[in-house]
Amino acid sequence: MTGLPNGVLVAWLGDDFTGSAATLEVLAFSGLPAVLFLNVPTAEQLARFPDSRGIGIATTARGYGPEWMDQHLPETFQFLAETGAPVVHYKTCSTLDSAPHVGSIGKAADIGVAYVKGRWIPCLVAAPPLRRYQAFGHLFAGAPEGVFRLDRHPVMARHPVTPMTESDVGAHLSHQTEKPFGLITLEDLAADPAAALARETGNGAEIVTLDTMTMEDAARCGALIWENATEQTLAIGSQGVEYALVAHWRAAGQIETVDKTAGAGPVDRIVAVSGSVSPVTAAQIAWAGENGFAVIALDAAAVVRGDTAVEEAAVTQALAALSSGKDPLVCSARGPDDPAVGRMRAAVAESGVAEDEANARIGAALGRILERLLRETGIRRAIISGGDTSGYASRQLDIFAFTALSPTIPGAALLRAHSDDPAYDGLQLALKGGQMGSPDYFGWIKRGGGSAENQ
Repeated sequence: MTGLPNGVLVAWLGDDFTGSAATLEVLAFSGLPAVLFLNVPTAEQLARFPDSRGIGIATTARGYGPEWMDQHLPETFQFLAETGAPVVHYKTCSTLDSAPHVGSIGKAADIGVAYVKGRWIPCLVAAPPLRRYQAFGHLFAGAPEGVFRLDRHPVMARHPVTPMTESDVGAHLSHQTEKPFGLITLEDLAADPAAALARETGNGAEIVTLDTMTMEDAARCGALIWENATEQTLAIGSQGVEYALVAHWRAAGQIETVDKTAGAGPVDRIVAVSGSVSPVTAAQIAWAGENGFAVIALDAAAVVRGDTAVEEAAVTQALAALSSGKDPLVCSARGPDDPAVGRMRAAVAESGVAEDEANARIGAALGRILERLLRETGIRRAIISGGDTSGYASRQLDIFAFTALSPTIPGAALLRAHSDDPAYDGLQLALKGGQMGSPDYFGWIKRGGGSAENQ
C-alpha cells in the first residue's frame, strides 16, 4: 500500500447494526483491517486491534428521535474524531430510512459537525453493488421486481415507520436540518467534479449529495471526498462512501485488489432469530421452512404487553427442534401480511407503548432467546435478521466488537464476535437487514458464507 497515511483511514458511526456491519465488510474484504465496536471501546479493547485501518461503532440511532441522539451521539462522534481518521462517516441506511422525528440523518449531521469540522459534508447514499443508485439527485433502489425510484419502491414507499414520499435526497434531508444542500450530478462527475464542488460550496451548500450509477462514478466520488478533505471530513450516507473510497484508492494504485471471497465452511447446527417483516425476509423464512429449519413463532403482541412466558415457550420449541435434527428459526412474523403484524400493532395501540419501545422489546426478546440457546447448546454460528432487531438483539449478548469473517451478498456478511466471555468470543454471527439476501440466505450462512460465485 502506498500513498495513504498511516493509521485509521475511516471511522464510522452506524445508525443501525446491519449497516454498521456492512461498512465493516466493505473495508475488510478490500484488504483493509477493520473492527466494529458495539459501544465506545475501552483503551484495552481498542488495543486488541492495533492494525485497524477502519474503526466503527454500531448504534440503534435509526430507531430513535432527536432527543436520544443529543444524549447518545456526542460521545461517539468525539471518540471517532479523536482516532484521527481523515474521513468520519455517519453511516445511514442505503434506502434513506429517516424522518425528522425518528432516525434523523440531518440531526446526526448537526451533532457531528461540532466534532468534525470539515469545509463540506459529502452525502453519498448510492451504492451500485447493492443496486442503490442516485441520478440527478434522486435515489433509486433495487427490489426483486426491479429497480424503483425511492418514493415508488414496493417496500420503502409503504415502510411502517419511515415511508418514503420523496426520492430527492437533498429534499428529503432538508426537513431534518437547516444546512443548505447542493448536488453534484452525473454530468458534473463526467466533466469536472472539483469545479462542480467549488460551484456548490461557493453557492453556500454545506451538504452536497453525489450522484452515482456505476463503480466508475463511485471512484470519482471517492476521489472528490478524499482529495477535498481538510484535516477531517464528515461524510454522511451508506456504505457507498467506503465503496467510493476503496474504488478511488485502487484506481490510484494506493491499495491492491485482494481476494477475500472464501467461506468459513459448513456447520451441523445453526440458530436464527428474525424480527423483520420485509417481503424479502418472508421469502427467506419460507425457503428455510422447506429446507431443514423449524420456523417458530414468537408472539410479538405478548412481548409488547410484557409477557415473558412466550420467550420460554420459544426456547423450549427451539431446543426440541434441535433434538429432532432441525435448525430453529424464531421469528416475530413471516412477512408483512402475517396476521401477527396486525396483532402486534393492536397490542401497541392498546398498551400505549411507543412504537420504538415496542420494537426494542421485540428485538431484545429475540436476543434473550438467542442468548439462551447459544449458552445451553454450545452452537457457534447464528443469524439475526432485521436491521433494528440486530441492534437490540446483539446487545443481549456479551460481545464488544465484530470483525468480518466471510462475505455473502454485499451487506450481509458472516462476522466474528469478540468478547471477554468464552461463550461468545469467536462466535460466528450474521447480521442481515430485512431487505438483504437471496431466498436461500439462511442456508447460505449455514454453509459458511463465501461469495456468490463460490456457492
